[in-house]
Amino acid sequence: MADELSRLTGLLYEIGLLKRYKRTGWLVAGVKDPESVAEHSFRTAIIASVIAAMEGANPERTAFMSLFHDTQETRTTDIPYVGKRYLKAAPNQEVTAHQVAGLPSSVATIITDAVGEYEERTSLESRCARDADKLECLIQALEYREQGHSNVQPWIDSSLAALHTPSAKRLAEEALKTRSLDWMTQVLSDD
Repeated sequence: MADELSRLTGLLYEIGLLKRYKRTGWLVAGVKDPESVAEHSFRTAIIASVIAAMEGANPERTAFMSLFHDTQETRTTDIPYVGKRYLKAAPNQEVTAHQVAGLPSSVATIITDAVGEYEERTSLESRCARDADKLECLIQALEYREQGHSNVQPWIDSSLAALHTPSAKRLAEEALKTRSLDWMTQVLSDD
């Protein structure tokens, strides 16, 4: 049990790396201080729960998968798409299996099941979670574009093209015609 707790504590520290690891695609686009992998995963989980609720899927399961969808990047880092053409990272399920080896079985099982379901794309929840990943990228690209980064259109286009659920597509359409602080203007006008 002590070894399991030691390994579990190690995983918690390892996951903390995601707060420091930057999303490298944004560096390619010229963003000097891009979001971290953890920041991306947080908003992805929120978006996933929203899409799932709209699609009639389980929001909690969908958000949970989203929290773990990029945890493998503690070991592989965030390889930009141009790099993936030349580098072959281990499959996410394989990396996850190594990450959870020696953990309490109850913890290892929930993590490997979530990553496996996400990667298999067979459940409605996994499809909502994958759409959330792409929609978060699209929204982030729109925010960076508002901040003056002009090289983000490929991220907008590829994210939009990757959406599958009707709800994610509707949200993307709205995001494309909405500025990032329009919500604040609405709140202030409600007073």
